[in-house]
Amino acid sequence: MTDHRERLAADLTAARDRTLLLTDHDDPELLHQHTPLLSPLVWDLAHIGQQEDLWLLRGGDAGRPGLLPPDVESLYDAFTQPRAVRARLPLLPPVEARAFGREVRGRVLDRLETLGVADDGDPFDFAMVVSHEQQHDETMLQALNLRVGPPLLGPGTVLPPGRSGLAGTSVLVPGGEFVVGVDAADEPFSLDNERPAHAVDVPAFRIGRVPVTNDEYAQFVADGGYGSPRWWSPRGWQHRLDADLERPQFWAADGTRTRFGIAEALPPDEPVQHVTFFEAEAYAAWAGARLPNEVEWEKAATWDPVTGRRRRFPWGSAEPTDALANLGGGALRPAPVGAYPAGASAYGVEQLMGEVWEWTSSPFQPWPGFLPMLYADYSAPFFGGDYRVLRGGSWAVAATIVRPSFRNWDHPYRRQIFSGVRLAWDV
Repeated sequence: MTDHRERLAADLTAARDRTLLLTDHDDPELLHQHTPLLSPLVWDLAHIGQQEDLWLLRGGDAGRPGLLPPDVESLYDAFTQPRAVRARLPLLPPVEARAFGREVRGRVLDRLETLGVADDGDPFDFAMVVSHEQQHDETMLQALNLRVGPPLLGPGTVLPPGRSGLAGTSVLVPGGEFVVGVDAADEPFSLDNERPAHAVDVPAFRIGRVPVTNDEYAQFVADGGYGSPRWWSPRGWQHRLDADLERPQFWAADGTRTRFGIAEALPPDEPVQHVTFFEAEAYAAWAGARLPNEVEWEKAATWDPVTGRRRRFPWGSAEPTDALANLGGGALRPAPVGAYPAGASAYGVEQLMGEVWEWTSSPFQPWPGFLPMLYADYSAPFFGGDYRVLRGGSWAVAATIVRPSFRNWDHPYRRQIFSGVRLAWDV
């Protein structure tokens, strides 16, 4: 239990340091809402503290008094306060939001000291709060990327170089049974939609060795891909028309892109990002391929055909490091393809973790035997809706919360997310 306490305290601190870095701006920056799709940063800042108060100080009991008055706390209910209206709410000003977060965190760390000594809860609820904060940090990066004006975050950290000759290549994943999903015994901090582990039989398929690059996607654009309905599903084509899509978000017609306020030449060997599911699906059809389903994706990422066992990460059991994957958000962009050969899976598939969230063809549904976790509304309300599953985690995801079993989901028309494409083929 001592190891759990130390790890959770470190993870809580790392998440808060990142939150404070992303919100270390003048009040007008924090109060401004850049898009109705995303909250003003000051809302995220206080919402993070409100959820921490609810789950770690009140055991998830909203009927117990919190550190905020009920009328103020209600402003940070994500289910009752749609994102589009949050900038118009009487939110806590930034100085008060920060003070509230500090007060909650101090009490949480005091409680963590008693974990395992008194009957004071399970470490899972702490891990869930860490995951929640880190996920909000990623959405805050999305908001900052949509911001118009001089850059606030700089160019990002240096990434390793890529390797040539990988774009457009694929590997064979032979057919057979493997174990998809995880159990609490193996991944105690996994979320409910990742559980339980269960065996499935998967026909043979091929999958892209690396994600689709900007250069590859630019060929689709140049070939008139956005002007030809033959590559698009009927719904996808209608969305392309309604939204007037001509190229990935943040791309300009002159071959440049804007990233966190910095206009730059489009890097040809970087994984393409900021595409909808509909765009990913159309590109795959144009390329004579398809999108993988999420079971295929997870098999390519985790299964070791030599041992007949599941790997914890594509490369093995070691925790993610800067030598294995582009995670944590510091780079502010994907790494070029081929940058992490040591992070390859047993099948030789590279950059499955980090870079971009990869669209799959799968709708978001529970695994057989699903049971809701501590926070019952985390997954269940979204099953069966208009969502597609994304896998892998983007460059903006914290290394401490992502796993090959992690299932992200979003509407097929979203593209402010750091989403990209990996191809698959039938055999």
